[in-house]
Amino acid sequence: MDFPNSWNSLLRRRDMLKIGALGLAGSLLPDTLKADATHRASADSVILLNLMGGVTHIDSFDPKPGASEEIRGSLGSVQTAIPGVRFGEVMPRMAASTQHFCLLRSFSHDSNDHLLSQVYALSGRKVTMAQLMTEPNIGSIVAHLQGPRAGFPGYIAIPGTTRPGPPPYALFTGGWLGRQYDPFSTGGTPRNEDFTARVAEASEDEFNQQGLQLPAGLSVSRLSSRQTLRERVESSMMQNEDALASQYRSAFDMLTRPGVRRAFDLHQESAGARDGYGRTKIGQRCLLARRLVEAGARFVMVDYGYDPEYGNLWDNHNAPVQNHPKICDFVKYPYHLAGVDRAFSALLDDLHQRGLLGRTLVVFLTEFGRTPRINREGGRDHWGAAGSLFFAGGGVRGGQVIGATDRQAAAPVTPPWGPGDVAASIYHALGIDPEATLYDHQRRPNPVLPAGRVIAGVFS
Repeated sequence: MDFPNSWNSLLRRRDMLKIGALGLAGSLLPDTLKADATHRASADSVILLNLMGGVTHIDSFDPKPGASEEIRGSLGSVQTAIPGVRFGEVMPRMAASTQHFCLLRSFSHDSNDHLLSQVYALSGRKVTMAQLMTEPNIGSIVAHLQGPRAGFPGYIAIPGTTRPGPPPYALFTGGWLGRQYDPFSTGGTPRNEDFTARVAEASEDEFNQQGLQLPAGLSVSRLSSRQTLRERVESSMMQNEDALASQYRSAFDMLTRPGVRRAFDLHQESAGARDGYGRTKIGQRCLLARRLVEAGARFVMVDYGYDPEYGNLWDNHNAPVQNHPKICDFVKYPYHLAGVDRAFSALLDDLHQRGLLGRTLVVFLTEFGRTPRINREGGRDHWGAAGSLFFAGGGVRGGQVIGATDRQAAAPVTPPWGPGDVAASIYHALGIDPEATLYDHQRRPNPVLPAGRVIAGVFS
């Protein structure tokens, strides 16, 4: 965008780029469309636990102890708090926390392609390869309809750096709603953008506050002065709805609110609290998500997928170029399922103890499961036909399992539920009418959700 010369003299382009590099792409201006007045919302916040890459369901939430070893692998299983329901042996904490969530074992759709399936999962909209970047994420639509809250953008991604590929694709997008509804991504640019797989030793990950760092030499008072100057110029600008203008305004607002900045600071937490979640990337990201919703954030996505340090975390083919351990060994690593078990259970318990779970919908999402049969390299391949997800809090009836798969975890033997149904269930909890009409930036009408039903039995 070209700004007037007067604006360039007040805030130089290089300073604008510094502020823009904060990554804040979510607009803080709510749209006129609101929630569905005919349905009372059961949640006012969402934490989306987004593990893109295809998490193995048979080694986590849907083990088959009676199957042959080429199916079940070498892992055992553990009894959950629900009689007759067992999880994989690396999920003992989640097995003890089943009262908090509803497990869906009949997640299913017809694609084994990462990109198509990830966009489908993130948006609830079935797409073609030409539509990978055009469809808005669920979080973008929530931000569009319900706006920001408590100084936070309507859609936050922690860290928002997953880029499947190669080449890397940025699938966290506002699509046809416009760039102002992209998520605010907290973590900056990944170090290894092609995500070449490489197994490294597990290491702790301090939350990277790059997204809220002031440029060197720029204090909050100086920033506030520049904001005043910018607002003066903005009043004379013809294009007040420009997405970049929204981004810069949002960055100013977040940087100058002490309460918002404090919510992003994990050092405010005790060592015991941080240890409880696990000193891992997934653990500390889940802890940050709790801090943000507690401070008033509306929609927070925990992103733990294609990792620049560990490679393709969930795409566990164990192909020679990946250099992965065999799947039944890999799941025991602290940055794989073992760490997820600790982090997810700590999040649910923490939200419950703080009285936040009742109004916070927590959803575990991945694009598909993995093949029931272990391949010749000791890994599992893509499997859209079956997978496991869960819902917790926000009106969800916990302590139950919906759906079941066959003896090999290959296909549902109960009615299947797909990404559109997951999206419909999220919108339902927030009181959003999936049949409402949205308009893109060219004023063309689009439904909130083209197809999808609330998953029967999830909500009380």
